[in-house]
Amino acid sequence: MDYLDNGFKVVRVVITGGPCSGKTTAMKRVFEELKDTGYQILIMPETATQLIGGGIAPWTCRNMESYQKWQMIMQMEKEKVYAGAAEEISEVNQKPILIIYDRGMLDNKAYMSQEAFTKNMEALGVDEDESLSWYDIVFHLETAAKGAVEAYTCDNNSARTETAEEAIQLDNRSLMAWKDHPNRVIIDNSTGFEEKMDRLFGGIRDFLQKDEIKAD
Repeated sequence: MDYLDNGFKVVRVVITGGPCSGKTTAMKRVFEELKDTGYQILIMPETATQLIGGGIAPWTCRNMESYQKWQMIMQMEKEKVYAGAAEEISEVNQKPILIIYDRGMLDNKAYMSQEAFTKNMEALGVDEDESLSWYDIVFHLETAAKGAVEAYTCDNNSARTETAEEAIQLDNRSLMAWKDHPNRVIIDNSTGFEEKMDRLFGGIRDFLQKDEIKAD
């Protein structure tokens, strides 16, 4: 939790996870599910989906490392835009700000080696510990390929091409990428999908409540 220069609070939440984890559905429900929290909600869409949908992809760039360089540049610039706009929006609406990120900077680490990730971060002028501090809490939605494989599909996201086995590997790599964040919540497939969504939004609400108590 942090405060903007104008005195309004800003809370930054990452929703991440493996392919076909429910993230796309969750992002569509954010405004409705959290509209009564008292926060002005901003949603930063997934950078990979935007780039790949626009023709900038691992298979159109030189290689995955080169593609990730462009993705990380765009991710960082988008986050700067949202951080800057948050102050103006909070003043206009007289509310604290809740920014929901559809993946954060550390997600890029799941798609490249540690050496390549560090190289790209150095080119951007930031280090890994600094990037972890950008987000207050991270919710990892487990891929359906773990424990709910019958629900695994690529049909609802044109940027998704992974098999179920590849999805599990990426889910595990994402978990490792965010392992050092001090506030990480893993939402597994131990319940049905709607209950999974309830657990996600309940977790966000709980964090906002605890944050309010701590701030008071």
